Amino acid sequence: MKTVTSVAAALVLSCLTVAKPAAAAPEASVTPLVKEALPEYPGKEAEMIIVEYPPGSADPVHRHDAHAFVYVLEGSIVMGLKGGKEVTLKPGDTFHEGPNDIHTVGRNASKTQPAKFVVFLLKKKGAPILTPVK
Repeated sequence: MKTVTSVAAALVLSCLTVAKPAAAAPEASVTPLVKEALPEYPGKEAEMIIVEYPPGSADPVHRHDAHAFVYVLEGSIVMGLKGGKEVTLKPGDTFHEGPNDIHTVGRNASKTQPAKFVVFLLKKKGAPILTPVK
């Protein structure tokens, strides 16, 4: 009986070890820089943010409902739009998303190094920076 109990305990422990949930990817941090109304374009505003991806960070599928211009400052990021190819960007590279684009891939290309980029958005006044897409 002792052997059966020991085997059963070992089986339970091994199942608990295997059943550990995977750690979620670390979330990006967003730092607002400036937001300005554009009187020449009623109902529109410009907004600039800095996005920092920790190693392994990835964004959910989303859209911006804006023109979004990306400029990479540090590290390397992977970007992709629905219907397009993924691109890997390094410092000094740029990327554009239009208001109708679905951003399917946005992630740090590295699992060990952080990445940082500036985003300049031309958007509807008061609209969120990011809208998740299911």
